[in-house]
Amino acid sequence: MRLFKEHTYCIYAAVWNPRHADVFASASGDCTVRIWDVREPNATIIIPAHEHEILSCDWNKYNDCMLVTGAVDKLIKVWDIRTYRTPMTVLEGHTYAIRRVKFSPHQESLIASCSYDMTTCLWDYRAPEDALLARYDHHTEFAVGIDISVLVEGLLASTGWDETVYVWQHGMDPRAC
Repeated sequence: MRLFKEHTYCIYAAVWNPRHADVFASASGDCTVRIWDVREPNATIIIPAHEHEILSCDWNKYNDCMLVTGAVDKLIKVWDIRTYRTPMTVLEGHTYAIRRVKFSPHQESLIASCSYDMTTCLWDYRAPEDALLARYDHHTEFAVGIDISVLVEGLLASTGWDETVYVWQHGMDPRAC
């Protein structure tokens, strides 16, 4: 067992790398994402990723060097941790803080997000001009959780402060389920 203590403000997320058993990332209110290797005494990479608190991060399931972050600044950023000085892509479209981001287990460039603006969105980060593929506004309070089924392609689940969990197929109206 180990303790990792380098962030200077609360930590909102920790996610294991899908291909390297000893590597994980953490997202913090100190505006950084840190990449850790449990065999090393300190963070191996520190990314000053946003101007505001980072609430979520996730690894790409197809590219073990790619990470997505979502923050209070309403931005989603995609990072290559080998060249992390500048994000690969910045996605804009939410109107309040982004609470959760998630890479698809089925499509390398697909990202799901949810926000305090009560929406969930699907993005294709490879098409920055037309990146927003879908916006769902089914929650009546903050949307705080999003996931994509590993077993059923296009199956989404979202949670909110409205005490609901919606499960729906991409392209369908979540309220029609």
